[in-house]
Amino acid sequence: MNWSYFKSKLFLKYIWSYLFILLIPLVLTTVFIYQNAVSNLQSEIEHSRLSQLTQAKVMVDGRMKELNEVASRISYDTRLTAYRVHDPYFIREAIQALDQYKSTSSIVDELLLYFRGDNDIYSTQGLYSFDVFSETFAFRNWKKESVLKDLNSMTFRAMRPADTVLLKGNIESSILAYLVPITPNSPNPHGMVMYFIKENELTSLIDSVLGNYKGATYILDQNGRLLVDNWQGEALPRDQAESLAGLAPGIHNKEINGKPHSIVSVSSDSNGWSYVTVMPSEQFFSRVVHVRSFIIMLFIITLLAGVAIALVLARMQYRPISTLVEFATSGSEEKHAEEGGARRGNELERIRTALQHYSSRIDMQEPYARNHFLSILLKHGHANNMTPELQSSFNLQFDRSHLFVIVMEWEEMKDSEEERKERQDMMEMLLHIDFPELSAHAYGVELTQLERIALIVNFHYDESQAELYALRPIVEAVRLTILDTFDVAPAIGVGTCYRSLNQLNQSFIEACSAIQWRASGNGGGHVSYFEKLQHTPDRPFWIPDSSLMKLVQSLKQGSFDVAAEVIGDSMRPLHTPDLSIIYLRCIYFDLLNTMLKTASELGMEQLAHDIAPNVMNSHSPNELEVMLKSLASRICEQAEQLHETEEQSQIEQIVSYIDEHFTDQTLSLETVAFHFSISPSHLSRSFKEKMEVNFIQYIWQRRLEEVTHQLKTTSVPLKEIIIGVGYLDTSNFIRKFKKETGYTPGQYRKQFSELESS
Repeated sequence: MNWSYFKSKLFLKYIWSYLFILLIPLVLTTVFIYQNAVSNLQSEIEHSRLSQLTQAKVMVDGRMKELNEVASRISYDTRLTAYRVHDPYFIREAIQALDQYKSTSSIVDELLLYFRGDNDIYSTQGLYSFDVFSETFAFRNWKKESVLKDLNSMTFRAMRPADTVLLKGNIESSILAYLVPITPNSPNPHGMVMYFIKENELTSLIDSVLGNYKGATYILDQNGRLLVDNWQGEALPRDQAESLAGLAPGIHNKEINGKPHSIVSVSSDSNGWSYVTVMPSEQFFSRVVHVRSFIIMLFIITLLAGVAIALVLARMQYRPISTLVEFATSGSEEKHAEEGGARRGNELERIRTALQHYSSRIDMQEPYARNHFLSILLKHGHANNMTPELQSSFNLQFDRSHLFVIVMEWEEMKDSEEERKERQDMMEMLLHIDFPELSAHAYGVELTQLERIALIVNFHYDESQAELYALRPIVEAVRLTILDTFDVAPAIGVGTCYRSLNQLNQSFIEACSAIQWRASGNGGGHVSYFEKLQHTPDRPFWIPDSSLMKLVQSLKQGSFDVAAEVIGDSMRPLHTPDLSIIYLRCIYFDLLNTMLKTASELGMEQLAHDIAPNVMNSHSPNELEVMLKSLASRICEQAEQLHETEEQSQIEQIVSYIDEHFTDQTLSLETVAFHFSISPSHLSRSFKEKMEVNFIQYIWQRRLEEVTHQLKTTSVPLKEIIIGVGYLDTSNFIRKFKKETGYTPGQYRKQFSELESS
């Protein structure tokens, strides 16, 4: 660290700027993480409690249903009829039957049977008179008279709230009494089945589901009376607990005694009971103490690391500034000594000047990049490279229905300053020309030859109108614009229009051909349309040059269907009966020479020798057409093989590149496609076709191979291995690794070590 940097206010500003950039999101992120952790924990606990409380409700409702079914069976059990129970001979059998029914439920402490109007009550222990029963089970809030009244008058099932009962031996117990009239659902029941349930039986049942927590759980009946309470920590007063019966099922947040509480409530459809859990919200914060400590520790570590990074980044940013300042002040020592302070205060201005200069140089290079891109589009028609980003960067927009190309040519230009300036001005004007009245706009492209400029025209075309009549106003508008602005009239060649950018190269070739075939003796300003060149009224039997051009293009592209169509269309007029065989062969040789020349360009020189014997033996147009199509098929196959070889070679290069860079975290389909100057969709399709596995799977396999190799041969920690092969999501990698191999990475390493040791 150059300590002299600290004398610069700019350097100190950079440090503080980086610290503020770090601290603001760090503080906000820390607060957000903490609050989010508390909120998520609270939500998780509340929903878990809701699920557990629902489960507890189902279990309690199930026990109550069992008791109701037992009471129903008792009402129909002949051993427990009033006649047999009152008979001294059958009383023992009845008591044994009650004991059997009691044993069917784990929560029942005692089961009793009473017949209305009777002075006795029967239990699993024997027969009790009411006086003895009241002494044996002395309820604190349920007196003898109330018990007798309820047993003789109640017609519906009812659960009495937990009450303290003094049993014989002065033992106190909290018991609930559940009364079920028999016969069930009868408007005039003849008796009552009464269950005594210890409160701790229900609370232990709830605890087995809810587990440990800080709070209270209440069961309230359909009238809002508190039946059972189970609490850990502070419990609510009875009146506050009973007020919870009116809460709707779900999760609620309320303040109780001035403190926020989370309340979870569920309701039973079978008996109308409410199950409520009340938890103080402060426990959620207490459970994230370890998270808070971790966050504080992480905050301090991040802050210290941020200070170090801020110093490094400030130094990295200021160092080139310091170099530029030294370069800007590299005058005489005397001048440096006199103006040193001013120079230090003027650092930003000097940097701004340098950036402006650099920006101006970039702006100067942008037209060349744009021109290069459009030149490729003209020559190859690679419309898939016309990405929205490129269109936006180069301010290009192809949103009209049709396109065509205009090529303009001047006489050979002299290398003079004036003409260079004029050409530059013309090119700037032609970068983008708009003709709103014609619904057209055009983009200029500077070609390799100094005397030529191309225009890509995009316009709306009504196909019910003749093509020449649609193109002519646009071409004339371009010609007049150049003539009015620069007082020059170039020769113009116009290609036919197409719908797709992929066909733009054909229009460009047609425009170049048109300008080369312009009528001799015409001066500047002559316009040649490729469409007109296709009509040769003075040579009705000769093949149009446009067809030959299309044939050459189809052969080079390996498109046999198009080549066969061109050959068929060209040979069709030759079936005239009075056409001489010599004339027929001349026209045939026109096609043949074009095809042989194309074959030679594709490296098929031997082809001319192979077909020589057949040339003189073929006489009829049908025979000649079959032979030409056979020749076209061979040329197209050769072209396809060349394309296939080039593509295979490129895939091999891509595979080699992936094998070298698969540990790079930024490696992706897009980055590789960009590196090899091909589209991602083409790369994806070709890669799958050649490798029989898609791009992503291949990278995964290479990374998997490297990880398994390192697990076998090194003791490097797993996380470092995974990150080292370019995979950032460790948990996802482990999951995929196990799915692929059947083992976790740790198990895989251990198993391999055991195999090695054995």
